[in-house]
Amino acid sequence: MSSGAATEVFVGHRELLFSIVYNILGSVTDTEDVLQETWLAWSTRTEVENPRAYLVRIAVNSALARRTTINRRKEEYVGPWLPEPVVTPADPVERAEAVSLAVLVVLETLTPLERAVFVLREVFGYAHTEIAEIVGRTPAAVRQLAHRAREHVAARRPRFPADRQVQQEVTQRFIDAVVGGDLNALMEVLSPDVTLWADGGGKARAAGLHPLLGRDKIAPLIIGDRRRRPLDSLGIRYRTINGDPSALLLSGDTAFAVIVLDVEGDQVTGIYAITNPDKLAHVEVD
Repeated sequence: MSSGAATEVFVGHRELLFSIVYNILGSVTDTEDVLQETWLAWSTRTEVENPRAYLVRIAVNSALARRTTINRRKEEYVGPWLPEPVVTPADPVERAEAVSLAVLVVLETLTPLERAVFVLREVFGYAHTEIAEIVGRTPAAVRQLAHRAREHVAARRPRFPADRQVQQEVTQRFIDAVVGGDLNALMEVLSPDVTLWADGGGKARAAGLHPLLGRDKIAPLIIGDRRRRPLDSLGIRYRTINGDPSALLLSGDTAFAVIVLDVEGDQVTGIYAITNPDKLAHVEVD
């Protein structure tokens, strides 16, 4: 295969490879590194009967190997660790393979192999036999891994996710209450048992080193922080982040924070606030 043909084939599969690897790793930076490794492996091949299968197998196994580095990094991380957010299409068909930030957080509690199997099976619809060939396990072992991962995720996620329009309206209510410093309005939009994950990575201001639980703690903390640090200079744009309607806060032309909300009914049950500038470097602001 000529170098031009090899490049064309790789570029044609790059979006798929990025989506698979990102959902396994939760890191844009590491995903790009894995794709570079995949390209190097691919560019040295001369004959490949099924390029798509080969590329996915190389990418997935490279991602599994990289999980060790990411897990070590997480152990040294300051405060709650959240995935790097990515802007995704608003169109429901185009965002079909987008895994929500909340689900990615749950996937962090799986083993690397369980996570890879879950992503390939539940997100991309690979058959157990196909996954077995990719990860080098028997189909029976893959079925067991898939079942265990699916049960684990289902136990930690609501069965019926919020309607997209409702989620967008609740997100706007939440942001309006925070920007306006309205404690009563914020209390109304938050569920009593809401949880806040604030990921500053030790490089940006964040609400504590551990997730906070409970509306009575979280609402006064958010409003108090709002009053100490006016938000008037920040721009607010609503974007689809990891498939969900979300808020992007801008300082000039730079992403300052990404706010993603878990919504059940018409209340917020989870707040994911990412302010670590390293994790926002890849967020598209326009």
